[in-house]
Amino acid sequence: MSKGEVGWKGRFDDGRSRQVYARRIRKQWFFFEREKRFEPWRPLERPSLNDWRTLLDAVERRARRRAAAEEEKQLIRQRINELFPAAPLSESQRPG
Repeated sequence: MSKGEVGWKGRFDDGRSRQVYARRIRKQWFFFEREKRFEPWRPLERPSLNDWRTLLDAVERRARRRAAAEEEKQLIRQRINELFPAAPLSESQRPG
């Protein structure tokens, strides 16, 4: 995956396997998901808070390796706060 892409595996609410990837185009992130390897990727219109937190965690890890800019972390935090204003961020995910 390129610098503008982050992928991870997880589970749907009903327990099925799930693959997700997020792609940055300019300053906006787009999410896609699929169930199995050879299925086509489907756009994820409303990523969950957990999807956004997973993306933020991955970008923070990249920033420590200097593979992502600090500005990118701030943009993701702002977007989480816009979409989920009542959701607290963990200590490592707080602005500052």
